[in-house]
Amino acid sequence: MWMWVVHRTTGVAIFFFLLVHVLDTALVRVSPEAYNEVIGHYKTPIYAIIEAGLVAAISLHALNGLRVIAVDKWTWALRRQKVLVWVVWIGFAIVMIGFLPRHLMHAFGGA
Repeated sequence: MWMWVVHRTTGVAIFFFLLVHVLDTALVRVSPEAYNEVIGHYKTPIYAIIEAGLVAAISLHALNGLRVIAVDKWTWALRRQKVLVWVVWIGFAIVMIGFLPRHLMHAFGGA
Protein backbone atom coordinates (compact mmCIF):
# COMPACT_ATOMS: atom_id res chain seq x y z
CA MET A 1 0.00 0.00 0.00
CA TRP A 2 2.83 2.43 0.77
CA MET A 3 4.27 2.06 -2.71
CA TRP A 4 0.84 2.99 -4.09
CA VAL A 5 0.96 6.19 -2.01
CA VAL A 6 4.55 6.89 -3.11
CA HIS A 7 3.64 6.33 -6.76
CA ARG A 8 0.64 8.67 -6.64
CA THR A 9 2.53 11.34 -4.69
CA THR A 10 5.49 11.37 -7.05
CA GLY A 11 3.13 11.41 -10.02
CA VAL A 12 1.30 14.48 -8.71
CA ALA A 13 4.61 16.22 -7.93
CA ILE A 14 5.88 15.55 -11.46
CA PHE A 15 2.61 16.81 -12.92
CA PHE A 16 2.89 20.11 -11.05
CA PHE A 17 6.51 20.49 -12.10
CA LEU A 18 5.48 20.02 -15.73
CA LEU A 19 2.70 22.58 -15.30
CA VAL A 20 5.12 25.17 -13.89
CA HIS A 21 7.67 24.31 -16.58
CA VAL A 22 5.18 24.90 -19.38
CA LEU A 23 4.03 28.17 -17.81
CA ASP A 24 7.52 29.56 -17.26
CA THR A 25 8.59 28.53 -20.75
CA ALA A 26 5.51 30.21 -22.21
CA LEU A 27 6.49 33.37 -20.33
CA VAL A 28 9.26 34.02 -22.88
CA ARG A 29 6.61 34.90 -25.48
CA VAL A 30 4.86 37.31 -23.11
CA SER A 31 7.88 39.09 -21.65
CA PRO A 32 11.50 38.07 -22.23
CA GLU A 33 12.58 40.21 -19.27
CA ALA A 34 10.20 38.38 -16.92
CA TYR A 35 11.37 35.06 -18.34
CA ASN A 36 15.01 35.97 -17.68
CA GLU A 37 14.12 36.98 -14.12
CA VAL A 38 12.37 33.66 -13.47
CA ILE A 39 15.29 31.72 -14.95
CA GLY A 40 17.64 33.73 -12.73
CA HIS A 41 15.74 32.49 -9.68
CA TYR A 42 16.22 28.91 -10.86
CA LYS A 43 19.99 29.29 -10.56
CA THR A 44 19.86 29.74 -6.77
CA PRO A 45 20.85 27.00 -4.26
CA ILE A 46 17.26 26.52 -3.04
CA TYR A 47 16.20 25.56 -6.56
CA ALA A 48 19.13 23.15 -6.75
CA ILE A 49 17.58 21.32 -3.82
CA ILE A 50 14.18 21.42 -5.52
CA GLU A 51 15.80 20.00 -8.68
CA ALA A 52 17.25 17.17 -6.60
CA GLY A 53 13.74 16.49 -5.31
CA LEU A 54 12.48 16.45 -8.87
CA VAL A 55 15.12 13.92 -9.91
CA ALA A 56 14.22 11.84 -6.86
CA ALA A 57 10.51 11.93 -7.72
CA ILE A 58 11.10 11.02 -11.37
CA SER A 59 13.51 8.21 -10.50
CA LEU A 60 11.27 6.70 -7.86
CA HIS A 61 8.16 7.04 -10.03
CA ALA A 62 9.89 5.42 -13.01
CA LEU A 63 11.36 2.50 -11.06
CA ASN A 64 8.10 1.85 -9.24
CA GLY A 65 6.25 2.07 -12.55
CA LEU A 66 8.44 -0.73 -13.87
CA ARG A 67 7.56 -2.75 -10.77
CA VAL A 68 3.85 -2.13 -11.36
CA ILE A 69 4.19 -3.24 -15.00
CA ALA A 70 5.99 -6.41 -13.89
CA VAL A 71 3.34 -7.20 -11.29
CA ASP A 72 0.56 -6.67 -13.85
CA LYS A 73 2.27 -8.75 -16.53
CA TRP A 74 3.91 -11.73 -14.79
CA THR A 75 2.62 -13.95 -12.02
CA TRP A 76 6.13 -14.49 -10.63
CA ALA A 77 6.34 -10.75 -9.95
CA LEU A 78 3.00 -10.81 -8.18
CA ARG A 79 4.35 -13.46 -5.82
CA ARG A 80 7.58 -11.53 -5.19
CA GLN A 81 6.31 -8.02 -4.58
CA LYS A 82 8.32 -7.50 -1.40
CA VAL A 83 11.54 -8.35 -3.23
CA LEU A 84 10.61 -6.02 -6.08
CA VAL A 85 9.89 -3.19 -3.64
CA TRP A 86 13.41 -3.64 -2.26
CA VAL A 87 14.77 -3.63 -5.81
CA VAL A 88 12.98 -0.32 -6.43
CA TRP A 89 14.43 1.27 -3.28
CA ILE A 90 17.94 -0.04 -3.96
CA GLY A 91 17.78 1.18 -7.56
CA PHE A 92 16.54 4.54 -6.31
CA ALA A 93 19.42 4.75 -3.83
CA ILE A 94 21.94 3.95 -6.58
CA VAL A 95 20.51 6.65 -8.85
CA MET A 96 20.52 9.27 -6.10
CA ILE A 97 24.01 8.35 -4.86
CA GLY A 98 25.25 8.81 -8.40
CA PHE A 99 23.38 12.07 -8.96
CA LEU A 100 23.43 14.04 -5.71
CA PRO A 101 27.15 14.62 -5.11
CA ARG A 102 27.82 15.97 -8.58
CA HIS A 103 24.63 18.03 -8.68
CA LEU A 104 25.11 19.59 -5.25
CA MET A 105 28.79 20.34 -5.87
CA HIS A 106 27.82 22.11 -9.07
CA ALA A 107 24.93 23.95 -7.39
CA PHE A 108 26.93 25.11 -4.39
CA GLY A 109 30.09 26.01 -6.28
CA GLY A 110 32.22 22.98 -5.52
CA ALA A 111 32.83 21.95 -9.12
